[in-house]
Amino acid sequence: MTYETTRRTVLLATGATGAAALVAACGGGGDDSGSSSTGSPTGQETTGGPAGQVLANVDEIPVGGGKIFADEKVVVTQPEQGRFKAFSAICTHQRCTVGSVSDGTIDCPCHGSKFKIADGAVAHGPATRPLPAEQITVEGNSIRLA
Repeated sequence: MTYETTRRTVLLATGATGAAALVAACGGGGDDSGSSSTGSPTGQETTGGPAGQVLANVDEIPVGGGKIFADEKVVVTQPEQGRFKAFSAICTHQRCTVGSVSDGTIDCPCHGSKFKIADGAVAHGPATRPLPAEQITVEGNSIRLA
């Protein structure tokens, strides 16, 4: 199981005075879903990661399936032939790393959440938020983090 420090954890640890200062410093507003998906003409979804890193060759990502890159915390899918998507591999329920991609969903082994390979939307809870999109580019036969 993978755990990461969240804003809530930091706020609880810093107490009321520290929390007020931290919230003021973080600012930004907006929703906290973590999803900042933007589409591209080739169907890739995008938000960030180690720029330029080659994740895989296009033939390594099965049509209707995907592949998890645990070290990069990214899952790449190919919902339709030639259309690649990338999402965070961290479940939005309790931050476990997803464990498999099968039958059109990205599956979390911790509590059974499932996410659709086409858009990261929740297909089965307990997660209530989609997986955030990640930026990728397809250059020739290579899929890279953007």
